[in-house]
Amino acid sequence: MIDIAKLTELAVAYDAGDPRRVQHLMKVYAFCRIIGQSEGLDEKTQNTLEAAAILHDIGIHEAEHKHGSSAGKWQEVEGPAVAALLLKRADADPAACERVLWLIAHHHTYTASDDKDFRILLEADFLVNAYEDTLPPDACQVADEQIFRTHTGRTFLQNLYLTPPYQP
Repeated sequence: MIDIAKLTELAVAYDAGDPRRVQHLMKVYAFCRIIGQSEGLDEKTQNTLEAAAILHDIGIHEAEHKHGSSAGKWQEVEGPAVAALLLKRADADPAACERVLWLIAHHHTYTASDDKDFRILLEADFLVNAYEDTLPPDACQVADEQIFRTHTGRTFLQNLYLTPPYQP
């Protein structure tokens, strides 16, 4: 098992001075936690998913430094090396580390897997990015049809972005 609190402290320290990144990882983590629990992930898979959520964008600074871009493909390339160092400092077990690193290395490749933990990470990241990037409803509709697989994630997407707002 990975100590999520310790890993979060390490990730926040790594992203010190960059509150936007920290806020993003915390929101993705929250959605992953809720969706994973609602979808019935076992304890080990849930823990690994939560660790991946905390670290999913940890490669952004290296991507910007090395490639001049925070594009998803560069996050996938640079993220695992940074994440491995933080996971080691958090005393994470090797098997869990391997899965977390794989999730980070593919979190912008929507067709990489149909594994539930992977789909949940994609969905949670999309839910947060849709808000932060102010995606139009048609992009969210496409995501509903092509990206989202879990009932819980799809319900969040529909309620947040595809349902007209409450009008008293």
